[in-house]
Amino acid sequence: MLTIKEIAEMANVSRSTVSRFLNDSGYVSEEARKRIDKVIKETGYIPSEHAKSLRTKKTKVIGVILPTIHTETSSKIVAGIDNELAKQGYQILLANTNLDKEKEIEYLDLLKVRQVDGIILVATNTEERLVKKVQEMNLPIVIIGQHMPGVTSVVYDDFHASKEITNYLVEKGHKKIAFIGVDETDRSVGYFRKKGYYSAMNEHRLEVNSTWVQTAIFDIDSGYKAMKRILTKSSILPTAVFAVTDRLAIGAMSYLKEQGLLVPDDIAVASIGASEISRYVDPSLTTVDYHNEMAGKQAAKQILAIISKTEYQEKILLNYRLIIRNSV
Repeated sequence: MLTIKEIAEMANVSRSTVSRFLNDSGYVSEEARKRIDKVIKETGYIPSEHAKSLRTKKTKVIGVILPTIHTETSSKIVAGIDNELAKQGYQILLANTNLDKEKEIEYLDLLKVRQVDGIILVATNTEERLVKKVQEMNLPIVIIGQHMPGVTSVVYDDFHASKEITNYLVEKGHKKIAFIGVDETDRSVGYFRKKGYYSAMNEHRLEVNSTWVQTAIFDIDSGYKAMKRILTKSSILPTAVFAVTDRLAIGAMSYLKEQGLLVPDDIAVASIGASEISRYVDPSLTTVDYHNEMAGKQAAKQILAIISKTEYQEKILLNYRLIIRNSV
């Protein structure tokens, strides 16, 4: 394998000139650039990434921490991140917490030890311990899905999306609307989507029966069980249910069908997520599209801006769109 010294001799330039050329880290005259480029092309020289990282103190790797690796939301976010980072020669190192809050902390430490150039965290909570850890990392970090003070965040407009979909249910004639949410330690999905629901119900002066509001976790079976609790505990049945994710909504629809109830004739169902399966369940699911691939692209752009010390935004609020289908 050729060394920088040998390339310098063949191109009749200094080793420092070759180093500046390879690292794009300083002035190299056009004449010297052409000679070095000619030697590299003729010899097929490929710089050692390890050696390059030692010189530049950059690994060209970004750590990405995901709450779950197998969901469509995660895959779209990763696709957006990877497509944007690849343009600048970066690779990604994935870590899957499987919704374990302790692993979020562990992976932040582990990725820092692995000397990644930055971390993109798809966060599921804003608990004080995690926020403090992120703020003390001394490493470029971008958060997707949650807002943390002093940390660059790419967030969804959860409050207004939830309010709009609840308003849509009201416009379709529903006054008894149930809600399936998640734990409020997840500020975005748990707190703000619930707040949007309550805001719409209050503005329309509609009563919220306490048994209509149930908390679940992020899977289909949990949505099934939450719908079961709503129907078995309520003396007055709702005519519609808003679930905060597609998976919860699909679980709810499954239980309704088992009970012989028709969607949307007996109970309408709406959600957030716009997953591919939401188009193919029967009936197709009215939902909100959050443009998850765009979230990944924006996070990648911000992490690159932080690394290169160019202008970046502390908070990016993404838009959304309501997709009207047959479940309402």
